[in-house]
Amino acid sequence: MLESLKEKVLKANLQLVKNRLVLFTWGNVSEIDRASGLVVIKPSGVEYADMTAEDMVVVDLNGNVVEGKLRPSSDTPTHLEFYKAFPDVGGVTHTHSTYATAWAQAGRDIPFYGTTHADYFYGDIPCARSLTQAEIEGEYEKNTGLAIIEKFHASNLKPLEVPGVLIKSHGVFAFGKDGDQSVYNATVIEEVAKMASITEAVNPQAKRADQFMMEKHYMRKHGKNAYYGQKK
Repeated sequence: MLESLKEKVLKANLQLVKNRLVLFTWGNVSEIDRASGLVVIKPSGVEYADMTAEDMVVVDLNGNVVEGKLRPSSDTPTHLEFYKAFPDVGGVTHTHSTYATAWAQAGRDIPFYGTTHADYFYGDIPCARSLTQAEIEGEYEKNTGLAIIEKFHASNLKPLEVPGVLIKSHGVFAFGKDGDQSVYNATVIEEVAKMASITEAVNPQAKRADQFMMEKHYMRKHGKNAYYGQKK
């Protein structure tokens, strides 16, 4: 079942290691097959070096295991809430990458300081609120997803325009049209977080860059009249 998607999701998870976004088992990637409504995700707690495509777990949108010998990632309920809330999202990545997680632990959005940021994110990278004690002691992973969705709805954000989010005291979730793109965006978040950290170290009074710069750089790559790169 979904054998080609399992191979793809395995490779996307291994890319986390290659891009130095994870240590040990500190992350996961999933992708949804919208035609069937099934999601393929990394198994829980399995070392990346040991994983095979057969280890990938297939679940439905209610979290039921449809195929797989191993338990799915403990973050599966978070991924599923995103797929249910955001029809355009086809892939989700979760990491605890160092710089971005530091911003999450500080409870801060990552401000728009320059063009690298604007090439990928149409606005600051948001940080969702802390979960309450009741939310943590209840359906923790599901509530993590709901807190992020709450943040996107309250701020009128679109997950493919701002394809990533921090959650207070936790880490990073990135979105994409598929798993590969979500890994790409998680990698960009880490680099932008690193740049922002260094920016504030060099100049603690650094100001957010001008909105017109944001408009120019984001739109030349993603807008209706985008001209970055080659014609497809």
